[in-house]
Amino acid sequence: MLKEIEMRIGELANLTGVSARSLRYYEQQGLLAPLRAENGYRVYGELDAVRAANIKDALDAGLTLDEVRPALVKGCLDVPLRESPYCAEELRRATDRLTALDDRIAALQELRGRLAKHIDETVTRRPVEGTG
Repeated sequence: MLKEIEMRIGELANLTGVSARSLRYYEQQGLLAPLRAENGYRVYGELDAVRAANIKDALDAGLTLDEVRPALVKGCLDVPLRESPYCAEELRRATDRLTALDDRIAALQELRGRLAKHIDETVTRRPVEGTG
């Protein structure tokens, strides 16, 4: 287990690679809950660092915050993802997201095919404007 750490937002940003702006947004969305020092500054601990890094990894993989939230609620983001067994919730959300992306890609490919056919038919069947 890591030693207990306390850091301010800039230190957490440097440690995790998550911008201070994103960290404030995660807090606003209820994904992080830093303590407040007497001067009002946010004070982050070890758990915040782990969660922020895990959220960043999930977002980098293509998930959305709404898809990450249930994994947080179930405690799946409280341990470094690469050091823990996978969480069934995390895997289900990622699989659902991949399926949705595959469906969108298929729809876009079909639309592209129709548009390419239209262009091809236009070029081969109709004269260019101003040449006739």
